[in-house]
Amino acid sequence: MTQGLGPELEHTPGRSYDPTQKPPPFGRQLKQYFALDKEYVNLNHGSYGSLPLPLLQESSKLAFEIERNPTIVAKLIGSDVDEVVFVPNASHAANKVLRNFEWRDGDLVIGPSTTYGQAFNVLKYLSDRSEQPKPTLVSIQYNFPLTDAEIIETFRTQLRQYKREHAGTQFTDVPSLSPGFTADVSARKNKIVAVIDGFTANPGALMPWRELVRICHEEGVWALIDAAHSIGQEPNINLREAQPDFWLSSCHKWFFAKRGCAVLYVPERNQHLMKSSIPTSHEYTGTNFAKQHELPSHTHESALALREWLGGEQTIYDYCHTLALEGAQRLAQVLSTKVMDENGELTVYMPNVQLPLPIEKQPGQVYSPELIAEINALFTRQLLLEWNTYTTHYFHNGAWWCRCSAQVYNELSDFEYLGKALVATCENVVEKLFS
Repeated sequence: MTQGLGPELEHTPGRSYDPTQKPPPFGRQLKQYFALDKEYVNLNHGSYGSLPLPLLQESSKLAFEIERNPTIVAKLIGSDVDEVVFVPNASHAANKVLRNFEWRDGDLVIGPSTTYGQAFNVLKYLSDRSEQPKPTLVSIQYNFPLTDAEIIETFRTQLRQYKREHAGTQFTDVPSLSPGFTADVSARKNKIVAVIDGFTANPGALMPWRELVRICHEEGVWALIDAAHSIGQEPNINLREAQPDFWLSSCHKWFFAKRGCAVLYVPERNQHLMKSSIPTSHEYTGTNFAKQHELPSHTHESALALREWLGGEQTIYDYCHTLALEGAQRLAQVLSTKVMDENGELTVYMPNVQLPLPIEKQPGQVYSPELIAEINALFTRQLLLEWNTYTTHYFHNGAWWCRCSAQVYNELSDFEYLGKALVATCENVVEKLFS
């Protein structure tokens, strides 16, 4: 009997694997190794991940142990071991960083229009709260489709515009890598903190975050990279080279780890800012960053072993990236629409395809918040309950899009099936809400 698994999973073929044997080919034959319903067509892996059955078994064995082993993840993202800690989720990590800053009146926090809702709400809370002092929240607007060059120029231009609008403020509290940094604490006045997407969630797009970090340091701005989708999807992460001030990522989305664990990277040069874990740990001393964040890593070593059995990071990347590009083109053909990122510059595993619904030329001309909510609810019900499939759907820049996720258990036929489901659902939306 397999310890920790329910009776329905005890005899599942994919609950274990032999590392000495060649794995099955990517696609439908790998689906048996995931706790997904046989008939469910999952193109929404990026939202919640899916724990492989061998790791589900392994996690049950570790349930009564306390382990802490950030070495594996540190190697994967190119950082030192003492600069990486485990936290429950990406939102928790963002709270840890943003609530440890000592804010002054006149400080700015920047949350781009694509900032994930929960992370943006942390910024909103900091600027809305009654306690003084508090920062002012400003935004940077991104309207996709965009190129890397357009994203970089938009960020730089709007950042400099905000600095001009606050020309009377002394933004002298800057990162140690910025020109004008001083070790004299009394000389530091106001600060600017920017939350930067490693990937945007909706649309799913790899951002040129390394270049945005460089701009932040040139401009004296603290850079927190929300890279929730990065580990297991983005190749060649090297934080020693990129040098963000803070960086976080979820391990359950693409790395095959169990839900309830993310990583937070704080380079040694900034650990003095992280005075307390949240909630405050029994190890609180005002310093001692790593000691305050002893959260079990559980399945990370097993996740890496499984990924190596499948062929390693590059093999996984090659399959999923190619499928994402080809699947998006096929889906666009079925829908008679277009792919958002036509040259694939911003696409890794999460392509975005336009849905065949009315487009509005002016904001609010066609879609009210209430109508958007009604359409989202209709999509959710029909895709899940009638078609047994799912993909993220969202309204952006006047049009409706879907963000698909290509994983090792997917194949081109999944995109074709999803296309049929989306065509039927969009026809239903038009009939019910636009007739």
